Amino acid sequence: MHRRSILWGTLSGIGAAFAASRANAATAAPPQKLKVVCHLDDLDKVNFVIGNIQNHLDGVGGPDNVTIALVVHGQALKAFHSAAANPDLAKRVGQFTGSGIELAACRNTMKSQNIGLKDLLPGFVAAERGGVVRLAELHSQSYLYLGP
Repeated sequence: MHRRSILWGTLSGIGAAFAASRANAATAAPPQKLKVVCHLDDLDKVNFVIGNIQNHLDGVGGPDNVTIALVVHGQALKAFHSAAANPDLAKRVGQFTGSGIELAACRNTMKSQNIGLKDLLPGFVAAERGGVVRLAELHSQSYLYLGP
C-alpha cells in the first residue's frame, strides 16, 4: 500500500510539472511573425496568386501579423504594366503597397520586356540581380516559399 502511495504521488508530481511547463511555454513567447514570399511567373496565375495574398492577409488578421513579399518575373510581369493593367488588379496592388507588401519585379524580365519601374504599377521595386536571386535571398532570410 505504501508503494502505491509513493508511485501515485510521483506520477501526480510529474503530471503537475508537465502541465506547469506547458502553461509557461504557452505564455512565455508570442508566436513569431510569419514571413512568406510568393513567386509569380505565369500570366495565367496572376489573379490566383493575388487572391491568395489577400486570403493570407485576411486569414491572419492583416498585415501586422505577417510579412509578405511578391516576386514577379517572366510573362506574369506583363499583367503589372501600368498601361495595360486591369483596374481591379491596379487597385489591389495599391492596397498591398499600403499594407507594406514588397512587390519585386525581376530586372532581367524588365530588360527583356524593355520597361522600367516607371512603366509598372506604383509600388514595385526592382530585383536588381533577378527574380530567382531575390527568391533565394528571401528564403535565406527565413521566408517561407509559396508558389502558384
